[in-house]
Order: sequence, then structure tokens, then C-alpha cells
Amino acid sequence: MIDEYFKLKDKKTTIKVEIVAGITTFLTMAYIIALNPLILSDAGMDKNALIVITCIMSGGASLAVGLLTNSPIAMAPGLGLNSIFVYLVVSEKSIDSWQTALGIVFIAGTFFLILTVLGLRKIIVEAIPKSLISAIGVGIGLFITFIGLQDLGIIVNDEDTLVTAGPMTLTVLIGLLGLFVMVYLQIKKVTGSLLWGIVVATIAAVIFGKVDPPEQYITSSLDISPIAFKLDILGALKLGFFGSIFTFMFIDMFDSIGTLVACCHKARMADEQGRIKGLDRLLSIDAVATMAGAVLGTSPTTAFAESATGIEQGGRTGLTSVVTGILFLLALIFVPVVKAVPKFAAAPALIMVGLFMAGEIKKINFDDLEEAFPAFIIMVMIALSYSISKGLAFGFLSFTIIKTASGKVREVKPAMWIISVLSLLFLTLDRLPGLIDYIKTFL
Repeated sequence: MIDEYFKLKDKKTTIKVEIVAGITTFLTMAYIIALNPLILSDAGMDKNALIVITCIMSGGASLAVGLLTNSPIAMAPGLGLNSIFVYLVVSEKSIDSWQTALGIVFIAGTFFLILTVLGLRKIIVEAIPKSLISAIGVGIGLFITFIGLQDLGIIVNDEDTLVTAGPMTLTVLIGLLGLFVMVYLQIKKVTGSLLWGIVVATIAAVIFGKVDPPEQYITSSLDISPIAFKLDILGALKLGFFGSIFTFMFIDMFDSIGTLVACCHKARMADEQGRIKGLDRLLSIDAVATMAGAVLGTSPTTAFAESATGIEQGGRTGLTSVVTGILFLLALIFVPVVKAVPKFAAAPALIMVGLFMAGEIKKINFDDLEEAFPAFIIMVMIALSYSISKGLAFGFLSFTIIKTASGKVREVKPAMWIISVLSLLFLTLDRLPGLIDYIKTFL
């Protein structure tokens, strides 16, 4: 029955492979269980309730993707999006409360859904040239690698050069051991190589005392009442909040589009024309998950780039996402155990995925500068700006500008013009008030 529902034979995979892939994806994403509550609690939200809601949203959204789209894509509250959520409430104080911020997220999610139902999001995806699609995969791969190197401790902050190589500490050596295991097993084509690397590194961390064993293995604190159903939609319906709504809408839309395009192509879900099968459903679930997350009390939920770890382990169907989703729901009870896996143990998996995704660079024609330059900008800016959406915005804009300057306007699809306008708005929105005031001085 499982075989027929998920079409395992058609996808040339097995239940065992899909389970291993789902576990691998979960372990590389599990950090969000601790990190999302840690970030959002700075906005005054209850941390324990956030842990529960993070597990519920990650599990529920991943299950929905697996069961309704048969895709190996996992979802969870987006890491960059939760930081923006807190920044707008606490640092910039452009939003008066986290309840209003949740209302803004709900409205942004509603716009996502409308755009998806109208087919506009799919049109946007299919308007992106193939070379840029490959660049998105490479850029996300570099981004993931950078995060992995930071989590491992090989790359650290530096006041003079921004980043530099870190010292060879015991935790770094343990992480490198896990990385070596992954590389070796991958060469030998052993199923679950990334998962085994994480397990070995975690066991080594326990042996050398770098991980404290959990004080308890089961938690019973599952109260979500402090933040659930507290969103303020009416309070968010103010003209002054348009900028915040647009910011969430753009970042979530292009983060999810970038991740879905890269991961779905990696999972061989695209046809000969590069169109992704089931993209409408994936985008709809992304939008609904954002709305549901706002109702329960968390920042936008979106597709996770770490899904590529499971895909690299052979995950090709929704069974991978179902396994990941079930593990997130089980984590509601075993949160202390999940949190015992240290970042430096899971980090090597991100580095390996970055390596695998970088292979897409072969599909970019660097002899054609009109497409090579925008592709290069996307790859570099995603990694160096630490933002998928900003990297895409710079790349899409440069593509349209170069084609226009070269007298090849007809090669830019109408939807690409819309993308470029949105990209320009996204990159300049925070400067518009100052520009308006400057123009007023001449009037």
C-alpha cells in the first residue's frame, strides 16, 4: 500500500531509503526546535509554547507536503524570517507588538495563497531562465556550506576580515571526524552516509564530554495557550504596515521558490522543459502553512534547504517528508533527546549537501556573459548576503538590466519583468521614505 501511494517503484526507491532520507533531513533540521523559540522569545513570546508550536508546524507542514504532493521537501518556521520578525518588533519597533506581527504574517500568507491560486507564483517560477535556476541551486549550496562551516567552528567571525579560519578545537575535530565518515561512506555508496556521520560525531561528542546528556528524556510541557490564537489581524491592517507585509511576502515567496526550485531539480521532479511537477500544491501548502503558523504563534513557515540532505540520501517521494514530519511530532515528547545532537555534529551534513548542490554549476554556460553574470551574482550574493531572497533579487535585476542594455528585451518574459520590479521594491523599500522626503524639498 505504501509502495503504491508514494509510487516508490516509479521513483526507483525503497521504503528503507526513504526512511533513512527522512531521518537525515530531520537531524539536519532539528536545530530549529531550539533556535526558533530562542529567537522569537526576544519578542516577548513564551519560549516553552514556541518549542511546542515549532514542532507542530514543522511536523504538520512536512506531513502535508509528503501526503499531498509526494515530494521529499520538509517545511518549518524559516530561520531568516524569524529574525526579521523579532527585528521589526524589538529593534526597529516599526510593529507595536508580536500579536500585530503575527497578524502581518497572516496577511502576507493570505497574499501568497491568492497569488498561488491565480497561478502567478507558478508563472514566476517558470519565467526564470534555466541558467539562473542552476545558479540558485549552487548559491543555496554555498549558503548551506557556509552555515555548516560556521556551525562546525572552522569559520568564525573576525573584526578585520569579517570571517576567518577558527582554531582546531576538540569540537571541530569531532565534526571533521563525522565529515570524514560521510565522505568515506559516500565514496563506498553506503546508504545513509550523512546520517551515520551525524551519529558517529554525536557519540564521539558524548564520549569526550562535549555534550551533556539530557536531564530527562521525556517532556510533558505542551501548553501553547500563551501565544496560540493571539494574532491581531485588525491591528495589522494599517497603511503604515504595508512595508512590513511586503517584506515578509517577498522574502517568504522567493526563499520558498529558490529552495523548491533547487531541491525539486535535485530530486528529479522537473520535466524536460524544466517545469516542476506538483509545484502549485507545494506553493499552496507553503502559503497555508504560513497562515496556520501565524494563527498558532510563529513566524512564516517555509520549505527548508536542508531537505537537500535527505534528497542526497536517495529521498525521492513524499515518504521522506512524512518520516521527517513524524519525527518532528515525536520530538514534542523527546525534545531533550533531539536537543542533545550538537550543531557541530550535524554541520558536516550541510557541508556535504553544499558539495552536491555545487554540481549544478556545470549547467551554466559561462561563455554567454548575458546569463553567466546574473548567475554569478545569484551564487555569490546568496552566500555573502546570508539571504536567499536578496541574492535572487540582485541576480534577477541584473539579468533584466543586461538583457535590456543588450537590446534583447524580447528575451525577458513578462513575468520576469514583474519579478524585477518586485526585486527592486524589495531592495529599496526601506529607502523610499527618505527618498520621498528628499523629493519634497524640491517641491
